[in-house]
Amino acid sequence: MSEKKKVTMDEIVSLCKRRGFIFPASEIYGGFANTFDYGPLGTALKNNIKSEWWKKFVTNRDDIVGLDSAIIQNPKIWKASGHTEQFVDWMVECDKCNSRHRVEDILSENEYSIKNDKCEISSQTKEEQICPSCKKVMDWEFFANPRSFNTMFKTFVGPTQEKDSVTYLRPETAQGIFTNFKNVIQSTRMKVPFGIAQIGKAFRNEITPGNFVFRTLEFEQAEIEYFVENNNQASQKHFKDWTDKTKKFFTDLGVKDENLSIREHDKDELSHYSIGTSDIEYEFPFGVSELAGIAQRTDFDLKQHEKFSKEDLKYKEEGKEPYIPYVVEPSFGITRALLAFLVDAFDKSDGSDGRADGEVTLRLHKSLAPIKVAVFPLMKKEGLPEKAKEIVKTLKNQNIEIYYDESGSVGKRYRRQDEIGTPWCITVDFDSLEKGDVTVRDRDTMEQERVKISELPRYFQEKLKN
Repeated sequence: MSEKKKVTMDEIVSLCKRRGFIFPASEIYGGFANTFDYGPLGTALKNNIKSEWWKKFVTNRDDIVGLDSAIIQNPKIWKASGHTEQFVDWMVECDKCNSRHRVEDILSENEYSIKNDKCEISSQTKEEQICPSCKKVMDWEFFANPRSFNTMFKTFVGPTQEKDSVTYLRPETAQGIFTNFKNVIQSTRMKVPFGIAQIGKAFRNEITPGNFVFRTLEFEQAEIEYFVENNNQASQKHFKDWTDKTKKFFTDLGVKDENLSIREHDKDELSHYSIGTSDIEYEFPFGVSELAGIAQRTDFDLKQHEKFSKEDLKYKEEGKEPYIPYVVEPSFGITRALLAFLVDAFDKSDGSDGRADGEVTLRLHKSLAPIKVAVFPLMKKEGLPEKAKEIVKTLKNQNIEIYYDESGSVGKRYRRQDEIGTPWCITVDFDSLEKGDVTVRDRDTMEQERVKISELPRYFQEKLKN
Protein backbone atom coordinates (compact mmCIF):
# COMPACT_ATOMS: atom_id res chain seq x y z
CA MET A 1 0.00 0.00 0.00
CA SER A 2 1.37 3.42 -0.92
CA GLU A 3 1.98 6.09 1.69
CA LYS A 4 -1.19 8.06 2.36
CA LYS A 5 -1.30 11.52 0.81
CA LYS A 6 -3.48 14.26 2.23
CA VAL A 7 -6.75 14.37 0.32
CA THR A 8 -8.46 17.67 -0.48
CA MET A 9 -12.18 18.37 -0.50
CA ASP A 10 -11.94 19.21 -4.21
CA GLU A 11 -10.66 15.69 -4.88
CA ILE A 12 -13.49 14.12 -2.84
CA VAL A 13 -16.16 16.25 -4.53
CA SER A 14 -14.74 15.45 -7.98
CA LEU A 15 -14.66 11.70 -7.29
CA CYS A 16 -18.22 11.73 -5.94
CA LYS A 17 -19.60 13.54 -8.97
CA ARG A 18 -17.59 11.61 -11.57
CA ARG A 19 -18.28 8.14 -10.19
CA GLY A 20 -21.89 8.56 -9.11
CA PHE A 21 -21.63 8.84 -5.34
CA ILE A 22 -23.10 12.33 -4.83
CA PHE A 23 -24.58 14.90 -7.21
CA PRO A 24 -25.58 18.53 -6.53
CA ALA A 25 -29.37 18.59 -6.11
CA SER A 26 -31.38 20.50 -8.71
CA GLU A 27 -28.19 20.81 -10.75
CA ILE A 28 -29.90 21.52 -14.08
CA TYR A 29 -31.49 24.56 -12.36
CA GLY A 30 -28.23 25.78 -10.87
CA GLY A 31 -28.40 23.77 -7.63
CA PHE A 32 -30.09 24.71 -4.37
CA ALA A 33 -28.66 25.82 -1.02
CA ASN A 34 -26.29 22.99 -0.25
CA THR A 35 -28.62 20.10 -0.91
CA PHE A 36 -27.39 16.91 -2.54
CA ASP A 37 -28.69 13.84 -4.32
CA TYR A 38 -27.07 10.46 -3.82
CA GLY A 39 -26.24 8.57 -7.00
CA PRO A 40 -26.17 4.79 -7.46
CA LEU A 41 -22.90 4.27 -5.56
CA GLY A 42 -23.68 6.88 -2.90
CA THR A 43 -27.07 5.31 -2.22
CA ALA A 44 -25.48 1.88 -1.86
CA LEU A 45 -22.73 3.21 0.44
CA LYS A 46 -25.24 5.07 2.59
CA ASN A 47 -27.45 1.97 2.86
CA ASN A 48 -24.43 -0.14 3.82
CA ILE A 49 -23.50 2.29 6.62
CA LYS A 50 -27.06 2.17 7.95
CA SER A 51 -27.18 -1.60 7.64
CA GLU A 52 -23.92 -2.07 9.57
CA TRP A 53 -25.07 0.31 12.32
CA TRP A 54 -28.48 -1.38 12.63
CA LYS A 55 -26.93 -4.84 12.65
CA LYS A 56 -24.39 -3.89 15.33
CA PHE A 57 -26.67 -1.97 17.68
CA VAL A 58 -30.13 -3.45 17.11
CA THR A 59 -30.10 -6.87 15.41
CA ASN A 60 -27.17 -8.23 17.41
CA ARG A 61 -28.36 -6.94 20.79
CA ASP A 62 -31.21 -7.98 23.08
CA ASP A 63 -31.53 -4.63 24.87
CA ILE A 64 -32.29 -2.31 21.92
CA VAL A 65 -35.38 -2.16 19.72
CA GLY A 66 -36.11 -0.13 16.60
CA LEU A 67 -38.52 2.69 15.81
CA ASP A 68 -39.48 4.79 12.80
CA SER A 69 -41.31 7.93 13.89
CA ALA A 70 -43.01 10.62 11.80
CA ILE A 71 -41.12 13.59 10.39
CA ILE A 72 -44.02 16.00 10.99
CA GLN A 73 -45.31 15.83 14.57
CA ASN A 74 -47.62 17.82 16.83
CA PRO A 75 -45.89 21.22 17.31
CA LYS A 76 -46.42 20.94 21.09
CA ILE A 77 -43.60 18.39 21.07
CA TRP A 78 -41.10 21.08 20.07
CA LYS A 79 -42.33 23.45 22.75
CA ALA A 80 -41.99 20.73 25.39
CA SER A 81 -38.52 19.74 24.20
CA GLY A 82 -37.31 23.34 24.25
CA HIS A 83 -36.61 23.54 20.54
CA THR A 84 -39.10 26.36 19.93
CA GLU A 85 -37.13 28.64 22.25
CA GLN A 86 -33.71 27.02 22.52
CA PHE A 87 -32.89 25.66 19.06
CA VAL A 88 -31.12 28.84 18.07
CA ASP A 89 -27.97 29.80 16.20
CA TRP A 90 -26.42 33.23 16.39
CA MET A 91 -25.53 34.96 13.16
CA VAL A 92 -23.79 38.05 11.88
CA GLU A 93 -24.35 39.67 8.51
CA CYS A 94 -21.66 41.24 6.37
CA ASP A 95 -22.48 44.88 5.61
CA LYS A 96 -20.52 44.63 2.34
CA CYS A 97 -21.98 41.53 0.64
CA ASN A 98 -24.95 40.73 2.96
CA SER A 99 -23.77 37.15 3.46
CA ARG A 100 -24.71 35.61 6.80
CA HIS A 101 -22.44 33.56 9.03
CA ARG A 102 -22.71 31.61 12.27
CA VAL A 103 -20.82 33.32 15.07
CA GLU A 104 -19.19 30.04 16.06
CA ASP A 105 -17.81 29.64 12.53
CA ILE A 106 -16.03 33.00 12.71
CA LEU A 107 -14.98 33.37 16.35
CA SER A 108 -13.22 31.06 18.77
CA GLU A 109 -14.89 29.99 22.03
CA ASN A 110 -13.19 32.68 24.13
CA GLU A 111 -14.28 35.48 21.80
CA TYR A 112 -18.02 35.25 22.47
CA SER A 113 -20.49 33.93 25.06
CA ILE A 114 -24.22 33.22 25.29
CA LYS A 115 -25.81 34.74 28.38
CA ASN A 116 -29.45 35.44 29.20
CA ASP A 117 -30.55 34.59 25.65
CA LYS A 118 -28.07 37.05 24.21
CA CYS A 119 -24.84 36.56 22.30
CA GLU A 120 -22.11 38.84 23.59
CA ILE A 121 -18.89 39.53 21.70
CA SER A 122 -15.90 39.58 24.05
CA SER A 123 -13.87 42.77 24.46
CA GLN A 124 -10.81 40.66 23.62
CA THR A 125 -12.11 40.07 20.10
CA LYS A 126 -10.15 42.03 17.54
CA GLU A 127 -12.31 44.66 15.90
CA GLU A 128 -11.18 43.92 12.37
CA GLN A 129 -13.19 40.89 11.22
CA ILE A 130 -12.85 39.59 7.67
CA CYS A 131 -15.97 38.28 5.93
CA PRO A 132 -15.41 34.64 4.84
CA SER A 133 -17.43 35.29 1.66
CA CYS A 134 -16.20 38.59 0.20
CA LYS A 135 -12.91 38.82 2.21
CA LYS A 136 -13.61 42.45 3.12
CA VAL A 137 -13.52 43.98 6.60
CA MET A 138 -16.97 43.96 8.20
CA ASP A 139 -18.25 47.07 9.95
CA TRP A 140 -17.59 46.55 13.67
CA GLU A 141 -20.90 47.95 14.94
CA PHE A 142 -22.69 45.78 12.43
CA PHE A 143 -20.68 42.73 13.44
CA ALA A 144 -20.82 43.21 17.21
CA ASN A 145 -24.60 42.70 17.48
CA PRO A 146 -25.39 39.11 16.47
CA ARG A 147 -29.00 38.09 15.89
CA SER A 148 -30.68 34.87 16.97
CA PHE A 149 -32.03 32.51 14.35
CA ASN A 150 -34.27 29.50 15.02
CA THR A 151 -33.02 26.73 12.76
CA MET A 152 -36.24 24.70 12.58
CA PHE A 153 -38.04 24.60 9.24
CA LYS A 154 -41.55 25.96 9.68
CA THR A 155 -44.45 24.62 7.64
CA PHE A 156 -48.25 24.53 7.75
CA VAL A 157 -50.72 21.68 8.07
CA GLY A 158 -54.05 22.04 6.29
CA PRO A 159 -55.38 24.31 3.55
CA THR A 160 -54.80 27.61 5.36
CA GLN A 161 -51.58 29.21 6.55
CA GLU A 162 -52.73 30.41 9.94
CA LYS A 163 -51.11 30.47 13.36
CA ASP A 164 -52.97 27.37 14.55
CA SER A 165 -51.74 25.34 11.54
CA VAL A 166 -48.02 26.01 12.08
CA THR A 167 -45.77 23.02 12.65
CA TYR A 168 -42.14 22.10 11.95
CA LEU A 169 -40.05 19.54 10.14
CA ARG A 170 -38.27 17.67 12.90
CA PRO A 171 -34.78 19.04 13.67
CA GLU A 172 -33.78 15.75 15.35
CA THR A 173 -35.10 12.20 15.51
CA ALA A 174 -34.88 11.90 19.30
CA GLN A 175 -38.26 13.37 20.24
CA GLY A 176 -40.21 10.70 18.34
CA ILE A 177 -38.46 8.16 20.56
CA PHE A 178 -39.33 9.98 23.79
CA THR A 179 -42.99 10.43 22.87
CA ASN A 180 -43.20 6.68 22.12
CA PHE A 181 -41.42 5.61 25.31
CA LYS A 182 -44.65 4.45 26.96
CA ASN A 183 -45.84 2.64 23.82
CA VAL A 184 -42.56 0.75 23.47
CA ILE A 185 -42.53 -0.27 27.14
CA GLN A 186 -46.10 -1.56 26.95
CA SER A 187 -45.64 -3.44 23.67
CA THR A 188 -42.18 -4.95 24.23
CA ARG A 189 -41.91 -5.17 28.04
CA MET A 190 -38.30 -3.95 27.83
CA LYS A 191 -36.54 -3.44 31.16
CA VAL A 192 -34.09 -0.69 32.11
CA PRO A 193 -31.38 -0.44 30.94
CA PHE A 194 -32.60 -0.61 27.34
CA GLY A 195 -32.50 1.46 24.19
CA ILE A 196 -34.68 2.60 21.32
CA ALA A 197 -32.89 3.11 17.99
CA GLN A 198 -33.93 5.07 14.95
CA ILE A 199 -32.48 6.08 11.59
CA GLY A 200 -34.32 8.92 9.91
CA LYS A 201 -34.31 12.29 8.20
CA ALA A 202 -33.94 15.54 10.13
CA PHE A 203 -34.02 19.12 8.86
CA ARG A 204 -32.19 22.26 9.96
CA ASN A 205 -32.37 25.66 8.36
CA GLU A 206 -28.64 26.25 8.56
CA ILE A 207 -27.32 29.81 8.31
CA THR A 208 -24.13 28.74 6.58
CA PRO A 209 -24.34 25.23 5.20
CA GLY A 210 -21.10 24.07 3.65
CA ASN A 211 -18.13 21.73 3.33
CA PHE A 212 -19.96 19.51 0.86
CA VAL A 213 -22.26 17.08 2.73
CA PHE A 214 -20.85 17.91 6.18
CA ARG A 215 -23.55 20.48 6.98
CA THR A 216 -26.71 20.37 4.88
CA LEU A 217 -30.34 21.41 5.14
CA GLU A 218 -31.55 17.82 5.38
CA PHE A 219 -29.66 14.82 6.68
CA GLU A 220 -30.13 11.38 8.18
CA GLN A 221 -29.41 10.60 11.81
CA ALA A 222 -28.58 7.27 13.39
CA GLU A 223 -29.59 7.70 17.01
CA ILE A 224 -30.15 5.67 20.15
CA GLU A 225 -31.87 6.81 23.32
CA TYR A 226 -30.55 4.45 25.98
CA PHE A 227 -32.65 4.52 29.16
CA VAL A 228 -30.81 3.86 32.44
CA GLU A 229 -31.48 4.19 36.18
CA ASN A 230 -32.18 7.73 37.32
CA ASN A 231 -28.87 8.69 38.87
CA ASN A 232 -25.65 10.31 37.70
CA GLN A 233 -23.56 7.25 38.47
CA ALA A 234 -25.53 5.02 36.08
CA SER A 235 -25.64 7.78 33.49
CA GLN A 236 -21.86 8.34 33.64
CA LYS A 237 -21.12 4.61 33.38
CA HIS A 238 -23.25 4.15 30.25
CA PHE A 239 -22.05 7.46 28.83
CA LYS A 240 -18.44 6.23 28.84
CA ASP A 241 -19.49 2.84 27.48
CA TRP A 242 -21.42 4.39 24.59
CA THR A 243 -18.57 6.78 23.81
CA ASP A 244 -16.24 3.80 23.44
CA LYS A 245 -18.78 1.78 21.43
CA THR A 246 -19.48 4.66 19.04
CA LYS A 247 -15.81 5.27 18.35
CA LYS A 248 -15.25 1.54 17.84
CA PHE A 249 -18.05 1.46 15.26
CA PHE A 250 -15.97 3.75 13.05
CA THR A 251 -12.60 2.06 13.64
CA ASP A 252 -14.11 -1.39 13.03
CA LEU A 253 -15.21 -0.15 9.62
CA GLY A 254 -11.82 1.15 8.63
CA VAL A 255 -11.48 4.69 9.99
CA LYS A 256 -7.95 5.11 11.31
CA ASP A 257 -7.76 5.65 15.05
CA GLU A 258 -5.24 8.47 14.69
CA ASN A 259 -7.80 10.49 12.71
CA LEU A 260 -10.33 10.34 15.56
CA SER A 261 -10.34 12.21 18.86
CA ILE A 262 -12.78 12.68 21.73
CA ARG A 263 -13.61 16.17 22.95
CA GLU A 264 -15.70 16.87 26.04
CA HIS A 265 -17.97 19.90 25.86
CA ASP A 266 -17.31 22.75 28.26
CA LYS A 267 -20.18 23.60 30.59
CA ASP A 268 -21.01 26.82 28.72
CA GLU A 269 -21.48 25.00 25.39
CA LEU A 270 -23.73 22.18 26.63
CA SER A 271 -27.20 21.89 25.13
CA HIS A 272 -30.08 22.83 27.41
CA TYR A 273 -30.91 19.16 28.05
CA SER A 274 -27.36 17.89 28.71
CA ILE A 275 -25.21 17.53 31.82
CA GLY A 276 -22.35 16.12 29.79
CA THR A 277 -21.57 15.68 26.10
CA SER A 278 -18.58 14.33 24.22
CA ASP A 279 -17.96 14.68 20.51
CA ILE A 280 -16.06 12.10 18.53
CA GLU A 281 -14.20 14.34 16.12
CA TYR A 282 -12.60 13.45 12.80
CA GLU A 283 -9.81 15.15 10.90
CA PHE A 284 -11.63 16.20 7.73
CA PRO A 285 -9.73 17.99 4.92
CA PHE A 286 -11.24 21.28 6.12
CA GLY A 287 -10.19 20.68 9.74
CA VAL A 288 -11.09 18.66 12.82
CA SER A 289 -14.84 18.63 13.41
CA GLU A 290 -17.68 16.65 14.94
CA LEU A 291 -18.43 13.21 13.52
CA ALA A 292 -20.63 11.85 16.33
CA GLY A 293 -21.97 13.03 19.67
CA ILE A 294 -22.79 11.24 22.92
CA ALA A 295 -24.95 13.16 25.39
CA GLN A 296 -26.23 12.63 28.92
CA ARG A 297 -29.78 13.96 28.57
CA THR A 298 -30.76 12.99 32.17
CA ASP A 299 -34.56 12.79 32.61
CA PHE A 300 -35.14 16.15 30.95
CA ASP A 301 -37.07 15.04 27.86
CA LEU A 302 -39.42 12.54 29.46
CA LYS A 303 -40.17 14.97 32.31
CA GLN A 304 -40.94 17.73 29.84
CA HIS A 305 -43.26 15.52 27.80
CA GLU A 306 -44.96 14.30 30.97
CA LYS A 307 -45.49 17.91 32.04
CA PHE A 308 -46.84 19.15 28.69
CA SER A 309 -48.89 16.08 27.72
CA LYS A 310 -50.22 15.28 31.23
CA GLU A 311 -49.41 11.61 30.53
CA ASP A 312 -47.68 9.42 33.11
CA LEU A 313 -44.32 8.50 31.52
CA LYS A 314 -42.72 6.92 34.57
CA TYR A 315 -41.00 3.56 34.29
CA LYS A 316 -42.63 0.96 36.52
CA GLU A 317 -40.87 -2.16 37.73
CA GLU A 318 -42.15 -4.57 40.35
CA GLY A 319 -40.65 -3.90 43.77
CA LYS A 320 -39.42 -0.41 42.85
CA GLU A 321 -40.86 3.08 43.05
CA PRO A 322 -41.89 4.39 39.60
CA TYR A 323 -39.32 6.77 38.16
CA ILE A 324 -38.33 8.70 35.06
CA PRO A 325 -35.17 7.07 33.63
CA TYR A 326 -32.05 8.98 32.70
CA VAL A 327 -31.00 8.84 29.06
CA VAL A 328 -27.67 8.47 27.29
CA GLU A 329 -27.81 9.38 23.61
CA PRO A 330 -25.22 8.24 21.06
CA SER A 331 -25.94 9.95 17.74
CA PHE A 332 -24.32 10.72 14.40
CA GLY A 333 -25.23 11.90 10.94
CA ILE A 334 -25.15 9.24 8.23
CA THR A 335 -23.91 11.72 5.64
CA ARG A 336 -21.07 12.95 7.87
CA ALA A 337 -20.10 9.33 8.45
CA LEU A 338 -20.20 8.70 4.69
CA LEU A 339 -17.89 11.68 4.13
CA ALA A 340 -15.46 10.45 6.80
CA PHE A 341 -15.38 6.95 5.31
CA LEU A 342 -14.69 8.38 1.85
CA VAL A 343 -11.92 10.68 3.09
CA ASP A 344 -10.26 7.95 5.14
CA ALA A 345 -10.41 5.44 2.28
CA PHE A 346 -9.09 7.81 -0.40
CA ASP A 347 -5.56 6.80 -1.39
CA LYS A 348 -3.63 8.46 -4.20
CA SER A 349 -0.62 6.44 -5.35
CA ASP A 350 2.84 7.96 -5.57
CA GLY A 351 3.80 5.33 -8.13
CA SER A 352 5.79 3.13 -5.73
CA ASP A 353 3.15 0.43 -5.27
CA GLY A 354 2.78 -0.79 -8.85
CA ARG A 355 0.10 1.73 -9.68
CA ALA A 356 0.58 4.82 -11.82
CA ASP A 357 1.48 8.05 -10.02
CA GLY A 358 -1.73 9.86 -9.04
CA GLU A 359 -3.94 6.78 -9.47
CA VAL A 360 -6.74 6.68 -6.88
CA THR A 361 -7.77 3.63 -4.87
CA LEU A 362 -10.76 3.93 -2.57
CA ARG A 363 -9.88 1.49 0.22
CA LEU A 364 -13.38 1.18 1.67
CA HIS A 365 -14.04 -1.54 4.21
CA LYS A 366 -15.50 -4.52 2.35
CA SER A 367 -18.76 -4.27 4.36
CA LEU A 368 -19.27 -0.71 3.13
CA ALA A 369 -18.12 -1.06 -0.49
CA PRO A 370 -21.09 -0.35 -2.81
CA ILE A 371 -19.93 -3.13 -5.15
CA LYS A 372 -18.29 -6.20 -3.68
CA VAL A 373 -17.24 -8.01 -6.87
CA ALA A 374 -16.81 -6.87 -10.48
CA VAL A 375 -16.89 -9.48 -13.25
CA PHE A 376 -15.02 -8.99 -16.55
CA PRO A 377 -14.87 -11.14 -19.67
CA LEU A 378 -11.36 -10.85 -21.11
CA MET A 379 -12.87 -10.16 -24.54
CA LYS A 380 -16.32 -9.59 -25.97
CA LYS A 381 -16.33 -12.78 -28.04
CA GLU A 382 -16.12 -16.58 -28.16
CA GLY A 383 -18.42 -17.26 -25.23
CA LEU A 384 -16.53 -15.23 -22.63
CA PRO A 385 -19.36 -12.68 -21.98
CA GLU A 386 -21.87 -15.52 -21.66
CA LYS A 387 -19.72 -17.34 -19.08
CA ALA A 388 -19.11 -14.08 -17.18
CA LYS A 389 -22.86 -13.37 -17.03
CA GLU A 390 -23.48 -16.86 -15.65
CA ILE A 391 -21.08 -16.02 -12.79
CA VAL A 392 -22.85 -12.68 -12.23
CA LYS A 393 -26.20 -14.47 -11.91
CA THR A 394 -24.80 -17.07 -9.51
CA LEU A 395 -23.22 -14.49 -7.20
CA LYS A 396 -26.28 -12.24 -7.27
CA ASN A 397 -28.29 -15.21 -6.02
CA GLN A 398 -25.92 -15.18 -3.00
CA ASN A 399 -26.91 -11.54 -2.30
CA ILE A 400 -23.44 -10.29 -3.25
CA GLU A 401 -23.37 -6.85 -4.89
CA ILE A 402 -22.02 -7.44 -8.41
CA TYR A 403 -21.02 -5.23 -11.33
CA TYR A 404 -20.49 -6.48 -14.90
CA ASP A 405 -18.12 -4.61 -17.21
CA GLU A 406 -16.87 -5.57 -20.67
CA SER A 407 -15.76 -2.13 -21.87
CA GLY A 408 -12.06 -1.27 -22.37
CA SER A 409 -8.89 -3.12 -21.47
CA VAL A 410 -8.84 -5.23 -18.31
CA GLY A 411 -6.28 -2.82 -16.82
CA LYS A 412 -8.62 0.14 -17.28
CA ARG A 413 -11.49 -1.85 -15.83
CA TYR A 414 -9.39 -2.68 -12.76
CA ARG A 415 -8.59 1.01 -12.27
CA ARG A 416 -12.25 2.01 -12.54
CA GLN A 417 -13.17 -0.50 -9.83
CA ASP A 418 -10.25 0.54 -7.60
CA GLU A 419 -11.47 4.13 -7.75
CA ILE A 420 -14.95 3.22 -6.49
CA GLY A 421 -13.72 0.83 -3.81
CA THR A 422 -14.62 -2.61 -5.22
CA PRO A 423 -12.60 -5.16 -3.18
CA TRP A 424 -12.39 -7.94 -5.80
CA CYS A 425 -12.47 -8.32 -9.56
CA ILE A 426 -13.03 -11.54 -11.52
CA THR A 427 -11.61 -11.97 -15.01
CA VAL A 428 -13.08 -14.69 -17.24
CA ASP A 429 -10.56 -15.85 -19.87
CA PHE A 430 -10.22 -18.77 -22.30
CA ASP A 431 -8.82 -21.05 -19.57
CA SER A 432 -12.08 -20.41 -17.72
CA LEU A 433 -13.96 -22.12 -20.54
CA GLU A 434 -11.57 -25.08 -20.62
CA LYS A 435 -10.57 -25.56 -16.98
CA GLY A 436 -13.50 -23.97 -15.15
CA ASP A 437 -11.52 -21.42 -13.13
CA VAL A 438 -11.14 -17.62 -13.16
CA THR A 439 -8.67 -14.97 -11.99
CA VAL A 440 -9.66 -13.15 -8.79
CA ARG A 441 -7.78 -9.89 -8.15
CA ASP A 442 -7.58 -8.18 -4.74
CA ARG A 443 -8.03 -4.39 -4.72
CA ASP A 444 -5.55 -3.56 -1.97
CA THR A 445 -2.69 -5.96 -2.73
CA MET A 446 -3.33 -6.30 -6.49
CA GLU A 447 -2.50 -10.00 -6.02
CA GLN A 448 -4.27 -12.49 -8.30
CA GLU A 449 -5.23 -16.11 -7.78
CA ARG A 450 -7.08 -18.74 -9.76
CA VAL A 451 -10.34 -19.94 -8.22
CA LYS A 452 -12.72 -22.63 -9.47
CA ILE A 453 -15.99 -21.16 -10.74
CA SER A 454 -17.93 -23.68 -8.67
CA GLU A 455 -16.11 -22.43 -5.53
CA LEU A 456 -16.79 -18.70 -6.07
CA PRO A 457 -19.95 -18.43 -3.87
CA ARG A 458 -18.20 -20.07 -0.91
CA TYR A 459 -14.97 -18.15 -1.60
CA PHE A 460 -16.63 -14.73 -1.42
CA GLN A 461 -18.93 -15.63 1.47
CA GLU A 462 -15.80 -16.50 3.46
CA LYS A 463 -14.05 -13.30 2.35
CA LEU A 464 -17.03 -11.17 3.38
CA LYS A 465 -17.52 -13.06 6.64
CA ASN A 466 -13.89 -12.68 7.68
